[in-house]
Amino acid sequence: MSAQVPGPVMVAAGCGGTGRELEPFSGHAGLAGLDLVTRSLTLDPRPGGPGPRVAEVPGGLVNAVGLPNPGLGHFLATELPWLVRAGVRVHVSIAGATMGEYAELAGRLSTAPGVAGLEVNVGAPDEAGAGLFEVREPYHAASVVAAVRREFPADRPLLAKLRPDVSRIVEGARACHEAGATAIVVGNAVPAAFADGRPGGLSGPAIATIALRCVATVRDALPAVPTIGCGGVHDVTSARAYLDAGASAVQVGTALLHDPTTVARLRASLSTPPSADTPEETA
Repeated sequence: MSAQVPGPVMVAAGCGGTGRELEPFSGHAGLAGLDLVTRSLTLDPRPGGPGPRVAEVPGGLVNAVGLPNPGLGHFLATELPWLVRAGVRVHVSIAGATMGEYAELAGRLSTAPGVAGLEVNVGAPDEAGAGLFEVREPYHAASVVAAVRREFPADRPLLAKLRPDVSRIVEGARACHEAGATAIVVGNAVPAAFADGRPGGLSGPAIATIALRCVATVRDALPAVPTIGCGGVHDVTSARAYLDAGASAVQVGTALLHDPTTVARLRASLSTPPSADTPEETA
């Protein structure tokens, strides 16, 4: 039995908090059935990088949060049970300094009640700076995905999150899909810098056209490889642009920091096909 691609609307990693933060903005339907990707979890707790971690720039945000998280043990004991009770479909984003750490995370999560799927973070804008396994080549990413898939059931979705590198996205998508990824998330933040020159990652509408081109490129070159569009999704028009380009689903990230009702609105709007008689929702 092959895993199904989640969606059509998901919460992107790191942008939905623990899930509790979104509950007051989830509308009549609540969180039940929501596909939420957790912030990237590591085996041990991480305090994150020094501040300031986020800066608003024209068209988006530059961030260097450093993957702060409470560690896998705390997540399993406190956050995951709450999400399961709320009816959330939990997709855990995982990150590690070695392939062994990725594999251990996958193994422990494979037996955790309520874990619907995993997202493998192999596209951070600065892996070395964040202390992660460096993924400079597609075969590095594929090796991580293969190590994770060996520990995680084949009937549950495994997403590989890649940065929107137009020149190598097809190579990376092919390698990760062949290694066992159910779908490719395109993309992560784009390498950028703060005003003082510190490295970070750019996200939001500023990267939408880049990520959109990557989705279309993968669709044209690898029509059998499902993709999930991520980058600048904030209303129905921006979401449908990805779906029309060939994405199976979209993830909403930066927009939630501006308007935490975005996912609830999109879930309602995309549940029915567009109608010529009904104007689509806009931000």
